[in-house]
Amino acid sequence: MIVNLKGRSLLTLKDFSKREILYLIEAALELKEHKAHGTLQKKLEGKNIALLFEKSSTRTRCAFVTAAVNEGAHTEYLGKNDIQLGGKESVEDTARVLGRMFDAIEFRGFKQKTVELLAEYSGVPVWNGLTDLYHPTQILADFMTVKEELGTLGNVKFAYVGDGRNNVANSLMIGAAKIGIDFRVVSPLSLFPDKNLVEECEVYAKESGARITVTDSIEEGIKDCDVIYTDIWASMGEEDKIPERISLLKPYKITMNMLKKTGKEDVIFLHCLPSFHNLQTGTAQKYPDICEVEDEVFEGRFSRVFDQAENRLWTIEAVMVATLI
Repeated sequence: MIVNLKGRSLLTLKDFSKREILYLIEAALELKEHKAHGTLQKKLEGKNIALLFEKSSTRTRCAFVTAAVNEGAHTEYLGKNDIQLGGKESVEDTARVLGRMFDAIEFRGFKQKTVELLAEYSGVPVWNGLTDLYHPTQILADFMTVKEELGTLGNVKFAYVGDGRNNVANSLMIGAAKIGIDFRVVSPLSLFPDKNLVEECEVYAKESGARITVTDSIEEGIKDCDVIYTDIWASMGEEDKIPERISLLKPYKITMNMLKKTGKEDVIFLHCLPSFHNLQTGTAQKYPDICEVEDEVFEGRFSRVFDQAENRLWTIEAVMVATLI
């Protein structure tokens, strides 16, 4: 498959075709194989990449740094206290400065508008490492994991269970609609995804053969599913909503009983992490019912969450190589 993505930004999967998304997943699988055999080619030698982080991160930061090093590039980490992004200096001016010094920019932060302005004014590829609306690099890793486990992305039935209007749910729905997956959002009515986004994804689905279902019925949503996916119930910055979310989402906690109800003996469980499954963090100790997945599922034979976490590296590396050379 030959696809030219040189110079492109990755702000949302809305901007990419089915062919382009599948190309990035295949490229990631090849890079993972090359690393295992010691045959990576360091295709980005001499490239400099700015990593802008308004929000803290484990997987995103480590994946971008390691991917760049694998390919011979240099990264410069710029945290919220290192630059004046939108403070003393506008996003537009910051973008124009960084675009003259770096070959590409990654942004992880609060507003989708910020990453869009960086792309508009920098003149170099900009990659969305997470915003309030979208998390495209996560979804590439999710689909790569499904492809590894099931051998295909065709005819896959995939349920996202939990907060249906967060950035991960949004991006999963977009990606699934683009590539032809039977995708279900299973959540309380008050946490359904934005109606306009659902309608937009239904348009993509008509072209790809995907199916989009939004339901508050767990039984309907997970029936015959090959993949069950969840995320924490309160995203970064929503800590004040935790009691309300627990009340709404407790019935949607992923349990072994729920997995059995799919009717699939080889169902896989995915989670973008971090997870409150083991009640060790301060937040989980304060709110014992915050756990979105029981430990038996998270640590059990159905779980592929750490394969999924590793695949953040390979899909991000694929995006870097595809858009820079």
